[in-house]
Amino acid sequence: MDIDIVRLDRAAVLESVRVVESAGRGDWDRPTPCSRWNLRRLVEHMGAQHLGFAAAARGEGGDAAVWQTPSFDGDDPAARYRETADLVLAAFAQPGVLDARFTLPEIDAATTFAAPTAIGFHFIDYVVHSWDAAATLGMRTGFPPAVVEAALPIALRVPGGQRRERPDAAFAPALAPEDGAGTDTFRIVLTTLGRSPDWSPSQGS
Repeated sequence: MDIDIVRLDRAAVLESVRVVESAGRGDWDRPTPCSRWNLRRLVEHMGAQHLGFAAAARGEGGDAAVWQTPSFDGDDPAARYRETADLVLAAFAQPGVLDARFTLPEIDAATTFAAPTAIGFHFIDYVVHSWDAAATLGMRTGFPPAVVEAALPIALRVPGGQRRERPDAAFAPALAPEDGAGTDTFRIVLTTLGRSPDWSPSQGS
């Protein structure tokens, strides 16, 4: 992967933190584009993935316990989320991390993944989940152009088929290309990964 995936991933994660920290006390029960989760549960899932990937960067990804979803019940889920984000950013910033191999049982328990590929999985997740949280709150994401440009080829490589039709699939089946969206890279990323770019909370209520 000929891109600085650690730097790009950091930008995506920090944008997710910015969006999540914008949530007010009354926002955590809002519906999200991920139909089975309200905002609190979405953010818990995001935190769980940070913890799992941080462990994988340390060579501990094969332990099922590190992938368990934490509880962010209480008045300040955003602070708890920020803690998990800080942990994964620190793990990915360690010297030599790009030479490691990650165990990611939620993707394929039978193999390991080269670090740039694994961090690419994490990166695309947080590009999309930043948008999920922003759409829930009626916000826009503010990714640098390099993040959006790097996200598209990764999104296009996500396998399709029946796997994406399962209730626990990371991404829903791709949506049909939009008329006139050919030059809007971010909208293509979203539809490729099963999101409707014009989703609003009223659709999830």
